[in-house]
Amino acid sequence: MTDNLATQLQQRLAPEYLGLIRAAGELASDLGAGLYLVGGAARDLLLGQASFDIDLVVEGDAPRLASLLAQQTGGQVVVHHRFGTAKLSIRNLTLDLSTARSETYLHPGALPAVRPSSIKNDLARRDFTINSMAIRLNRDDFGQLLDPFEGEKDLARKLIRILHEKSFVDDATRMLRAIRYEQRFDFWLEPNTENLLRRDISKLHTISGDRIRHELELILKEELPEKPLRRAGDLGLLRTIYPSLRGNGWMTQRFQEARSLLHPPPLGLYFSLLLYHLSQAEAEDVIARLKMPRAISRVILDTLRLKQDYIALESPDLSPSGIYHLLENRSFPSLLACVAATDSPLITSRLHLYLDKLRHVRTSLNGTALQQMGVPPGPRVGEVLKALQEAKLDGQARTKQEEIDLVRAWLSRGG
Repeated sequence: MTDNLATQLQQRLAPEYLGLIRAAGELASDLGAGLYLVGGAARDLLLGQASFDIDLVVEGDAPRLASLLAQQTGGQVVVHHRFGTAKLSIRNLTLDLSTARSETYLHPGALPAVRPSSIKNDLARRDFTINSMAIRLNRDDFGQLLDPFEGEKDLARKLIRILHEKSFVDDATRMLRAIRYEQRFDFWLEPNTENLLRRDISKLHTISGDRIRHELELILKEELPEKPLRRAGDLGLLRTIYPSLRGNGWMTQRFQEARSLLHPPPLGLYFSLLLYHLSQAEAEDVIARLKMPRAISRVILDTLRLKQDYIALESPDLSPSGIYHLLENRSFPSLLACVAATDSPLITSRLHLYLDKLRHVRTSLNGTALQQMGVPPGPRVGEVLKALQEAKLDGQARTKQEEIDLVRAWLSRGG
């Protein structure tokens, strides 16, 4: 794989990115600093895939290199000296540069303490061997692979392997990343890595809820998120996060249905299906545990409340206006979640009726028109508008003239 990495860089990177990292490599060489393409970009390049996740590591002063590169290219740079990082923006391009560092964990689940170090120590702090490779970008060794943990061999063997025995203890979110990469690439967990994951699965309790949610969000952004979620279910990761969570065949089918309704499905829709079988109290526990954002929480809770209204939604004498009033204040993703989740053809048809037609129904007459016809101003206008909309929903007033006739009839009866 490594014979033609310089050629791969030229073929797989967009020309504007290639020119920018060439310029960065030249400048780093002049400064006596080492510059490396690391992480997912190096991995994807070795897999023969294009990558837009361009992370550079500097053996030296990353903020200084980024600032000089910004001056040279006319870009803008945001520097975080405390963390030794910088983000360079030039036109529609961005580069993330960080100073090579090592890290230590004071206790399981803690965020690491970091300090400047060498590129080899920087690679040693990463999660898996396939993400612990670097490609040199300096003038004299452009395109050479640095692979201290034999990540290239694991790519060829299709293995996800941690770097050391305490990896999951230090950071249990790596368990969720492991299955995400495994399923994305159709790889396998290296046997000892899987054994250690099973041994250390309880360490997920050392991780804050928002960090776990972030990893779940990354899974849900995968092309087929049901694959890593089913794997997470099989390994016991989901029930460790919350005892009632399951990744199973039902979820797989519903996720596929969700994508047929809206692609890509929003996170709230996926989360609603993942939590669909929970009670409202359990869902509220998960929302609190994972510190869900308000928008996603609303979709989940709307979905579960709507599920509780299925009996009313299946009522044989329910009118179109009745359907409208049952569904009008629900969030759009929650309605789609129920379409994907319900097994009732009648509920499905009524949800589609609302989504495709009823929610778009508007009266032709407005408040001003009603007052001109003799409806007294004030709350009465709103009452008549609501009654008029119900009549239109139920097919009693299809045209503007029919609306006018209906209002005149009401007024003539003193109604």
